[in-house]
Amino acid sequence: MGMLNATVTATAPSSPVVDDAVLARAAADGDTRAYERIYRRHAPRLYALLWRLCGGNAARAEDVLQETFIQAWRKLPQFRFESALATWLHRLAVNTALMELRATTFESLDIGESGMDLLAEMADTPRCHATGMDLERALLTLPPRARAVLVLHDIEGWKHQEIAVELQMAVGSSKAQLHRARSLLRTRLGDA
Repeated sequence: MGMLNATVTATAPSSPVVDDAVLARAAADGDTRAYERIYRRHAPRLYALLWRLCGGNAARAEDVLQETFIQAWRKLPQFRFESALATWLHRLAVNTALMELRATTFESLDIGESGMDLLAEMADTPRCHATGMDLERALLTLPPRARAVLVLHDIEGWKHQEIAVELQMAVGSSKAQLHRARSLLRTRLGDA
C-alpha cells in the first residue's frame, strides 16, 4: 500500500491528471483519497447516464450512483484492468440501474404526476425542433422500458443482443422498443 500511495503522491505534483490505473490500484489497496479522486472524476458522467435511465428522477439516479460506487469500492480489488476503469465503472453503473429498474418492474413505473405536469408544460411551451432540452424532457415521458432501450442503444452504443440480455427480453423486443421510443420521440418533438 505504501508504494502505491507514494506513486499517486509522486505523480500528482508533476502531472495534474493521474492515470486511472494508478488511482485504481491505490484505491484497491485501501487509499480512500485515490478512491475519492476516482469518484470525482467519473461521477458526473455516470450520473448523467443514470438520470436518463431513471427517467429524470434525480433522487433515484443519486441512489443508484451511490450504490454503484459502493459496489465499485468492494469490487475494485478484483478489477483485472482488462478494460479502462471508466468502461468498468460505466458497465457497473448500467447494471446497477437495470437491477434497480427490474426490482421495481418496468411496467409499474410510470411518469406519474410530475411527468404529467411535464407533458402539459411541453404542450404549452413553444420550442425549436430537436433542441437538447426538448429531447431531455421528451425522454422523461417515454415508457421506462422503451426509454432504457433507447438510452442504451442510441446514447450508450449498446448492441441489441447486450440490451436483450441485460433487460431480460428477446432481441426482437429490444428492436421493437427502440422503434417505439424513436417514434414517440418524433411525435413529442413535433417532427412526425
